[in-house]
Amino acid sequence: MKAMPQNTFVGWVADGYDEGAREMYEPVVLEPAVAFLADAAQGGAALEFGIGTGRVALPLRERGVDVHGIDISSDMVALLRAKPGGDAIPVTIGDFATTRIPGDFSLVYLVFNVISNLTSQDEQVECFRNAAAHLVPGGRVVVELGVPDLRRFPPGSVALPFDVSPSHVGFDTMDLATQQLVSHHYHVNDGRVAVFESLHRYVWASELDLMARIAGLELRERWGDWDRSPYTSESRKHVSVWSATRR
Repeated sequence: MKAMPQNTFVGWVADGYDEGAREMYEPVVLEPAVAFLADAAQGGAALEFGIGTGRVALPLRERGVDVHGIDISSDMVALLRAKPGGDAIPVTIGDFATTRIPGDFSLVYLVFNVISNLTSQDEQVECFRNAAAHLVPGGRVVVELGVPDLRRFPPGSVALPFDVSPSHVGFDTMDLATQQLVSHHYHVNDGRVAVFESLHRYVWASELDLMARIAGLELRERWGDWDRSPYTSESRKHVSVWSATRR
């Protein structure tokens, strides 16, 4: 049965998203990603699935790329449109696994684990098909996705912490049989605790390659990060590029 797309980035979660992801705005993180995507666009238009508040879309547009977006959260998109230049980026509200928009694109991209917000294999397959349907011949799909750190999750473990600080406690719980992962966040501010949970489906690089092949795409490149460092068994994430082989 197909899972319903989730929209957890609403209300106070959307309002606090940029603050909670401050490290992702650091130049050492953001600039290599924007440079990589500008190159991958090959002078054509780009479409971001899960455009959110425009962390990547805005600087990519400043590089001269015609950027469009799809996002399920109108609250996140409202924050994008409130930023300088944000109202100039066309954004469609919808599920990026299935929402089609007019136009042909040289690049469709998904960053910062956004494909894992699709919580079933069927949705992830449809996402690749949707991306391919928007591409011109030779166009590219780029995905940034973390590698599940299952070596730190031995049998009998309940949770895997990824951040413990005075203002935030974050940990993941995982079901290895279904590849379902829940990220739990406890934010502490002035003695008050705000709780946020997001559901994900983790997916291996080889599984993504098969999804891409189903959509008529073929693997072109895979790197350990935006700086084109090698992808190895020790990599914590990958940046993968597939190209369109048919329409």
